[in-house]
Amino acid sequence: MHTTIFDTAIVKTLLRCLSVLFLNVTGWKVEGALPAGVDRCVIIAAPHTSNWDLPYMLMVAYHRGLHAYWMGKASIFRFPFRRVMMWLGGIPVNREQSNNLVAASVDAITNASRPLQLVVPPEGTRGKVRRWKTGFYYIALGAKVPIVMAYMDYERKLTGIGPTLIPTGDIEADMKVVKAFYAPFKGKNARQFDAET
Repeated sequence: MHTTIFDTAIVKTLLRCLSVLFLNVTGWKVEGALPAGVDRCVIIAAPHTSNWDLPYMLMVAYHRGLHAYWMGKASIFRFPFRRVMMWLGGIPVNREQSNNLVAASVDAITNASRPLQLVVPPEGTRGKVRRWKTGFYYIALGAKVPIVMAYMDYERKLTGIGPTLIPTGDIEADMKVVKAFYAPFKGKNARQFDAET
């Protein structure tokens, strides 16, 4: 995986301090942490209903000392922003190309020589969707890593890292657990999120 801001010691420390300060001053409460011994995982980022989700997600990652990579639509990686987005941990995803993103992600996690948390929004977009994408599930299953449920509730100004799920291979049963956890949370544009879909 490419070098990111999380590899840059001085900048990482400074941004961690600024993130903690900003979240505290603006009234956000950050809960939870990665379980002990879990340094590689797939993190679900939901609800995803606003452009503000990315900066908040990065602040929570700094706050909790994560080494996060995140998937975003290819259009936000266009010139002149590509290098900055990649440095922030971004991985461009072209939704119109049929490439094997799951297999590539499994390889990246499996072969990583350092901690790596792959952040994936299951909706795949900020807009309202009828059905969650399941790529995150198959990445975790293939890489034999846990799924960690991260959340952001704008209504209560509550964010953090929730429970961990070890994928069993029974996606229907596992997704019921995931969606039940996310049901109470409100995204910035709450009407665009429905954990039941």
